[in-house]
Amino acid sequence: MFQILWVIGFLIGTTTHTADLILGGLDVYGGFPPGVRLFWVTLTVLDPITAVLIILRRRSGIVLGIAVIVADIAVNWTVFVLLGGLSWFGVINQSLFAVLILATARPLWIRFGRSSTRERADAGRAA
Repeated sequence: MFQILWVIGFLIGTTTHTADLILGGLDVYGGFPPGVRLFWVTLTVLDPITAVLIILRRRSGIVLGIAVIVADIAVNWTVFVLLGGLSWFGVINQSLFAVLILATARPLWIRFGRSSTRERADAGRAA
């Protein structure tokens, strides 16, 4: 269940940033500082990579997912407070998703480890 929620959340991020780029072009975030703009465009790649790694049950997806969401809420809350231009709805929902990620990372880590160990053992027997 946690795995599905992670994938859905990161695919929502993928869809949001992809739609922004399609509709607004590379200058879609033009009213924001260059570093923020670059970060948001980069999420168009990082979010789907995270989703794929989680689908594949890779622990690296958990690490990347935590890094992405923590960086994303830090950037978005900083922009929200200092510059404006972001909605309460977005920053609150994203923060709730971050809580979900942080609260479920350990159980997912354990689950992925068990599976990975089992898969390696099965592969070793087949060889």
